[in-house]
Amino acid sequence: MKLIEELGKRRMLTVVKTVDFGIYLGTSEERVLLPKKEVPKEIEIGDPVEVFLYKDSSDRLIATTTEPKITLGELAVLTVKDTGKIGAFLDWGLPKDLLLPFKEQTAKVKKGDQVLVALYVDKSERLCATMKVYEKLETDSPYKKDDHVEGIVYERSDNFGVFVAVDNKYSALIPKREAYGGHLQVGDKVHARVIKVREDGKLDLSVREKAFIQMDADAELIVKRMEEQGGKLPFTDKADPEKIKKELGLSKNAFKRAVGRLLKENKVIITEKSIEFPHR
Repeated sequence: MKLIEELGKRRMLTVVKTVDFGIYLGTSEERVLLPKKEVPKEIEIGDPVEVFLYKDSSDRLIATTTEPKITLGELAVLTVKDTGKIGAFLDWGLPKDLLLPFKEQTAKVKKGDQVLVALYVDKSERLCATMKVYEKLETDSPYKKDDHVEGIVYERSDNFGVFVAVDNKYSALIPKREAYGGHLQVGDKVHARVIKVREDGKLDLSVREKAFIQMDADAELIVKRMEEQGGKLPFTDKADPEKIKKELGLSKNAFKRAVGRLLKENKVIITEKSIEFPHR
């Protein structure tokens, strides 16, 4: 095997030479350095050593016994350590940070963000990260309709909705109609309910509960907003759907159901232009 073709992978290699600054692994024709500080004790020529292959800051192929947070073919949530002129730099547990190029970002990231990425080898034979993981996600999840799941947002689409990796590995979507308020951003952790398992195995999710359960939470939200605005909302259940969505992050139907609940419990009254608390 050519060692460069094993870039980004863990491999068992043989010790072929020892030097003052480490040991060389591989074959007599092709070898890679494992630095002295990482050499196992009492190692001898001919012994096998499991290592990860990457490139150091001088762009040289090098071996490490350190377990990286991600290897080729895997997905992992990594933290942004810094940003620069060519992209962001991620902490993946090795001395040299992992580059996330601008063109591989599904949203602009900043220091401290956590992002789901995959590892790939670029045209210059360097390891880089990508947030474009849609094609790498699995579609054989064990979940079924009405199951509750957790995941991370890895991309947003104005046309389709919010793309989520359930358990950081399964393909899922919060459809546009379910992504109320537009508050979910790339990198957000979500708790959601499966509303559909598609024929191809991909999941459709909702961050809202079933209507009869969600109604109580929506009613509480309306009451809280009224309290913040001096005891009333400056619009009624006949308001434009976009206004309701913008102000409360609710669909018009959900808003009407919650207001109906509050009316039935005599907690609000509806005037010509507003919803108010009853005068006491």
